[in-house]
Amino acid sequence: MTRILRMSNRTSTARASRPVSAADIAVIAAFAALIIVLGAVSIPVGSAGVPIVLQNMGVLLAGMILGWRRGGLAVLLFLGVGFLGVPNMAGWTPALTSVSGPTVGYLVGYAVTGILVGLLCEFAPRRPQWLQVTWFIVAGALCVGVQYLSGSVGLMLRTDMDFGAALVSNGPFIPGDAAKVVVAALVSAAVLRAVPDLRRDRRSRVTDSAEAAGRPVTPVA
Repeated sequence: MTRILRMSNRTSTARASRPVSAADIAVIAAFAALIIVLGAVSIPVGSAGVPIVLQNMGVLLAGMILGWRRGGLAVLLFLGVGFLGVPNMAGWTPALTSVSGPTVGYLVGYAVTGILVGLLCEFAPRRPQWLQVTWFIVAGALCVGVQYLSGSVGLMLRTDMDFGAALVSNGPFIPGDAAKVVVAALVSAAVLRAVPDLRRDRRSRVTDSAEAAGRPVTPVA
């Protein structure tokens, strides 16, 4: 028992003392910028005022590739810049405009799923690659479902829809979002195969376990 507590303390200390590097800041900023750039695509659908966008795919890419910590921070940075008045949302609208409109729930969904997809994908197998891609697709689909639920709550609060009608209104987005999930999974798996160190959460988990056990740290391939 004492040995387990000692190992836990070592792990906690290692995590607490690990600084945020310049590389971390760079990739967080880069993925926040990617999500902003994807805001150029905004296609209005239906009467609810919710457009077809690519930014939700950017959120998935950030979490899948960077992990839940840095991916979540990239999404929060994207949202924070919008709240400062920068027109970075879909169709280049400010975040404050989106918050006061029917899309507010989807923005909340972005913040949640940027972290959630990273957590789910942290446990994805690295080989064979088809299994990793399948894992990413399932995780992405679950997170899009969370975005639909969150978005439906926002629609219910901002329009005269009840929750059931708001949820059904997401129907036209399903085919496009399914395609975006598959693309995000394929791109993420390819990027991580080419640059495995981008997935720092997995690397950190292996490093922490080795440090806690007092073993030499072997880089993750």
